[in-house]
Amino acid sequence: MRVLVTGANGQLGNEMQVLAKENPQHIYFFTDVRELDICDEQAVRAFVTENEIDVIVNCAAYTAVDNAEDNRELCDKLNHVAPGYLARAAQSRGAAIIQVSTDYVFDGTAHIPYNEDEPTCPASVYGFTKLAGEQAVAEGCEKAVIIRTAWLYSIYGNNFVKTMMRLGRERDNLGVVFDQVGTPTYANDLASAIYAIINKGVVPGIYHFSDEGVCSWYDFTKAIHRLACIVTCKVRPLHTADYPAKAPRPAYSVLDKTKIKTTFDIEIPHWEESLARCVALLND
Repeated sequence: MRVLVTGANGQLGNEMQVLAKENPQHIYFFTDVRELDICDEQAVRAFVTENEIDVIVNCAAYTAVDNAEDNRELCDKLNHVAPGYLARAAQSRGAAIIQVSTDYVFDGTAHIPYNEDEPTCPASVYGFTKLAGEQAVAEGCEKAVIIRTAWLYSIYGNNFVKTMMRLGRERDNLGVVFDQVGTPTYANDLASAIYAIINKGVVPGIYHFSDEGVCSWYDFTKAIHRLACIVTCKVRPLHTADYPAKAPRPAYSVLDKTKIKTTFDIEIPHWEESLARCVALLND
């Protein structure tokens, strides 16, 4: 198959490139804004048509959650309008699209893991635009897969793991929120799941994916420091109220992965196992 991966320079896009070597049966087109501006509908349609694309994996997004509150137009363009362009271009060829979405489509007030049928209720501009993107993709393409994920990190780009490793080495103490709970997701694991969907055949619908297990940002940080052998920084727990942010964060964003595991026969590792793999690569 001929696979277009947008946002190829981001965390997930880079991991898709890494795993492409293990999936040589496909022909790949890895693009970022220089190669393809997904906000240009004509350019998108032309690229998909001329390169006879069979599957689009949209890894591109506006992910600066706090900045989104002041940049609604740009955020909406990247997270809502552009995915609609990609979906309609896919539909014009009878192709499939895999759209990556987020736990922020929920308000985080639940106490049990969210399944795909739970009512959405975003509490931030970022969440609203990502939900609108889901709807645009589902309406624009019959073969649409939407994958909601959370707490994404990788050896690539800027992310929580790399920031906590850096701060842990720079500071004697660090305050981290302990009353927001979710599951870290290694982007390499998500990329592996996306390849499983491509290889086994797209089954349209909404799916949830994160690594297994549950923790707070505080617990996550303690694990990062332990695995990175950072022992000189004292990590203390903070309440969300002690760490004000422009955009509200979900207090609970654990996702139920039953549907994606059973549909595509995917085994998902525990977040600590995957974190150990990532930190080992970062420490090399």
